[in-house]
Amino acid sequence: MKKIMNKKSVFKRIILVLLVMGVTMSCNDDDNDDVIMDGPLNITETAIASSDLSNLVAALIAAEGDLVNVLNGTGPFTVLAPTNLAFQKFLTSKGFSSIDDVPKSILSQILLNHVISGSIKSSDLIAAGSGYAKTNANGAGEQKLDLFFDTSNGVKFNGVATVTTANIEATNGVIHVIDEVIDLPTIVTHAVANPNLSSLVGALTTGGNTTFTDLLSSAGDFTVFAPLNSAFSTFTNPTSNELSSILANHVIVGATALSGGLVNGYVNTAATFNGTERNLSMYINTDNSMVTINGKSEVVKADIIATNGVIHVVDKVIDLPTVVDFAIADPNFTSLVAALTRSDLTFDFVGTLSTPIGTSPAPFTVFAPTNTAFTSLLTELNFNSLSAIPEPTLKATLNHHAVAAANVRSTDLTDNMTVGTLGGNITANITGGATLTDANNRISKIIAVDVQASNGVIHVIDKVILPNLN
Repeated sequence: MKKIMNKKSVFKRIILVLLVMGVTMSCNDDDNDDVIMDGPLNITETAIASSDLSNLVAALIAAEGDLVNVLNGTGPFTVLAPTNLAFQKFLTSKGFSSIDDVPKSILSQILLNHVISGSIKSSDLIAAGSGYAKTNANGAGEQKLDLFFDTSNGVKFNGVATVTTANIEATNGVIHVIDEVIDLPTIVTHAVANPNLSSLVGALTTGGNTTFTDLLSSAGDFTVFAPLNSAFSTFTNPTSNELSSILANHVIVGATALSGGLVNGYVNTAATFNGTERNLSMYINTDNSMVTINGKSEVVKADIIATNGVIHVVDKVIDLPTVVDFAIADPNFTSLVAALTRSDLTFDFVGTLSTPIGTSPAPFTVFAPTNTAFTSLLTELNFNSLSAIPEPTLKATLNHHAVAAANVRSTDLTDNMTVGTLGGNITANITGGATLTDANNRISKIIAVDVQASNGVIHVIDKVILPNLN
C-alpha cells in the first residue's frame, strides 16, 4: 500500500509539472526565481508561479481532497497563503520532518482553514475592523470553522498569522500571503485570539490554573457562553472558589448547541451544586428573536465554530443562579413570581429563597406551580385574580411549596414520603408518576424535575398545593 501511495504522490507531482509547463510561456534568467506565466492566472497557477509558495503547492498536492483542482475552480476564493518559512516553522512545531509526514486528512483541513469562499480584499477587512469569517474547513456540529480577523495592528488571523503581502489578484479570487500557518482552532484558540474576550481568558487562567483551558482545548463537544470584557468589568469580583464555579456555569459539556437549535428550556452546565455531582441548570429563553440565559445574560454574537464546539458571546457574566433567578427567568412562572412578590405579604419569600448556600435556611426544595396551575386555582377558589386572595391564605399556600434546609432531588422521593414544607406536611408518591398530595387530598403532578440552582432545587407541578381549608 505504501508503494502505491508513493506512486500516486509522484504521479500528482508529474501532473503538476505538466500543468506548469502547459501555462508557462517564458522564464527570465534574472535573479528572480519565480516562474513567469503569460496571461491571467488562477489561484493555483499564481501559487505555482511564486517561489515562496512552493511549500503551499506541495501541501496542496499531498493533501486529501484534490485541493489543486479545487483551487482551479471558478470560486471566487480568498486564500491565505503561508510562506515557505511559515510551513517550515509549522512542521517543526508539530514534530514533522516534511509535509508528507502530516496525515493527509488533517493536512487537507488545515489548508481548507486558509480558504474563504468569496473574494475579500484587505480593504474589506480593514473597513470591518475585526470579526469572523467562515473557512472551508470542517468544525464541530457539521459546521464550517470560523476564522477571527483583527486589523488593529496590521491584518491578523486567529491571533497568529499576519498578512505580509495583500491583494494578489487571480482570475478566481484573491491571495493574501501570511507569515504563519493557521492551525485548526479550538475554543481556547478563539478566546485567546479575540481581544474582546481577554478578561475571560484571564479568568480561565487565574493563578496559573489550566483546568479550563486544558478542558476546552480537548476533544469536544462543548458549548461555551463567553462574556465580553465589559461583562467582567461590571461583575462583582467573586472569591477564587466562586470564580471556578461561575466559569463552569458558562460551559455545557457534551454538546455543540448551535443558536438555531436552542429552544426555551433547561440544560445542565459543568458547574455543580455545593461540591456534589449534581450539575447546575441553565434556563435558555429564545423569545423575541434573541437568546437570553437565566433571564439576565443575552447572546450578542452566536455560533463561533471551533473544532471542539461552539462559542456564543454574551453581554453579562452568568452568575450562579438561585431558585428565585429561575422563577423570574422562566415565563412559565410569571404567576408564581407575582404571588411571591405581592406587596402585602407579611413574609419576604424572595429574600428568603435568595439565601446563598451555606447560610441558613438554604438549601431549598421548591415545588413550582405553572401559570396554568394558578389559573385553575383561581377558578377552583372562585377568585377573579391573585390580588383577590386574602393575604393569610396566599401566605399559607406559598409556604406549602417550599422545603427549607434540604435539596430534595427526584431520586430522593419515595412512595408515602412525608415532605415537611414551611407550611406543613404533604405526601409524595412516585408509583405511576411523581405526585404530591396536600391536606385536602388534592393531588399535584410533578411534571418536570431537578431544576438545580446554586441554593436549591425546583420541581414543576401542575396544581397549586393548598393548606387545610376545612
